[in-house]
Amino acid sequence: MRLRALRLRAAASLLLAACAAPSAWATCGAAFCSVNTNWDAHGAWAEPGLRADLRYEYLNQDQPRSGSQKVGVGQVPQHHDEVYTNNRNLLATADYTFNADWGLTAALPFVDRTHLHIHNHQGAQIPESWDFTQVGDLRLLGRYRLANFQGQEPSLGTAGINFGLKLPTGKFDVRNAEGELAERTLQPGSGTTDALLGGYYAQLLPAKDLSWFVQALAQLPLNSREEYRPGTRIGIDAGLRYSANEHLALLVQLNALYRGRDSGANAEPEDSGGRWLFLSPGVSVSLTRDVLAYAFVQLPLYQYVNGVQLTADRGAMVGLSARF
Repeated sequence: MRLRALRLRAAASLLLAACAAPSAWATCGAAFCSVNTNWDAHGAWAEPGLRADLRYEYLNQDQPRSGSQKVGVGQVPQHHDEVYTNNRNLLATADYTFNADWGLTAALPFVDRTHLHIHNHQGAQIPESWDFTQVGDLRLLGRYRLANFQGQEPSLGTAGINFGLKLPTGKFDVRNAEGELAERTLQPGSGTTDALLGGYYAQLLPAKDLSWFVQALAQLPLNSREEYRPGTRIGIDAGLRYSANEHLALLVQLNALYRGRDSGANAEPEDSGGRWLFLSPGVSVSLTRDVLAYAFVQLPLYQYVNGVQLTADRGAMVGLSARF
């Protein structure tokens, strides 16, 4: 019984409960994958202590889109014709579990981003590019377990809330080699403090080696900075995990994302915000009792953007998590 509980605990850990990276789906395409890679809401490694996680993700946004339709570069006349944004992100996460009910997660992104657009100026087409590596905005997310629901083994459910802040630790004044300031949606930080609030439910299913979760998390800007206020962001994620054996788990998620329009004199409200739905299959491998590796591919099922924005046909991420 103890071995089975350990297997369920390790496999359930990659059902993933809380988005640790801020997503900025905007005209320039600056973004993070929306796959959930926190472990706290599913009873995984629930003993008090520290867990560290490091994930790398790749997202090449090279497809301009208007509404739900793909368009060519410059097909819809704009002041800037967006060409591509290549995102190579590292996300470092430290999670501390105080007891069965309380925990705290700190997540800090490191953004490696390349962007190209064409500036249409008085009939001339001027290429402008940025290439930078910067620290992004820190997220502090607390969690509180509201209830446990226990039935026939192995049926076990848990529900709780997440709450916290996104802090303005990332730069929002990055310039290129020519001294041109990057658009605010391209910057590694928003410059604002945002409230985070959501809830989750997770359950080990009566069917052997299956478990699932659902979570919603809202990101609500509390202020504006330098004439820019990002749009409200709401993410809803649901996932299923199948434990193939003691070391291998197969995972799949649906990730729905809504983002409101940005506002302010330095925003682009006509070309920001939208709705997305992704399918994210993945796998996790238990390397030792305390170390897990995982990988996901994220595939868009539906994308609708306001104005013209850059989107990606796929994203990919790999990660490693360990407890101490």
